[in-house]
Amino acid sequence: MKLALLLTVLLLATPAFADWKPVEKVDAYAVSGQTVEALYVSIGEKGPVIGRDSAGNERRAIAHTNFKLTWQRDYQPQGGGCVLKTARPKLIITYTLPKPAAKLAPAVQARWDSFAAGLAAHEKVHGAGIVDMVDKIVAFSTGLTVADDPDCTKVRAELTQYLDQLSRAQRRASRDFDKVEFGPGGNLQKLIAAFLIGG
Repeated sequence: MKLALLLTVLLLATPAFADWKPVEKVDAYAVSGQTVEALYVSIGEKGPVIGRDSAGNERRAIAHTNFKLTWQRDYQPQGGGCVLKTARPKLIITYTLPKPAAKLAPAVQARWDSFAAGLAAHEKVHGAGIVDMVDKIVAFSTGLTVADDPDCTKVRAELTQYLDQLSRAQRRASRDFDKVEFGPGGNLQKLIAAFLIGG
């Protein structure tokens, strides 16, 4: 698909097909402790596993955003070609966040509340990036037409190629965002410092 035509499809399709909504869920994991230090140690022990390091040890995160994406697509042969008439996503975004297992003293609870709100806000940015990716897929998909494709195989291949590009771009943007947030002077670095030492 030529760039000018692609841009036209994106501009025309985005408002018309932005009628879907993601489902957002929070999956809390319990952390123990009555001090901020103990709670933070518990996060390190119980946080979601996001991979393994070079030595094979589990790498854990403080919080994590994951998603499940499925589609209802209506491919229709048309004049020897194929058109993707509709593409409706079903997106479930799950935010994994820590939650104290027991009641905290008021001063610790206040610090925890600020910390938890900052974590949730950070993960919501990841969620927004996923929603943006799905919006782009809907815009590109709806009305996508390929000539000489009576079995609707070429249109699927073109769509798959585009999805792969978007998925890689979304993952890269997510990693870049985390790098800034956890880097020197980043929001999450400040958030963790404020939680552990106050201020």
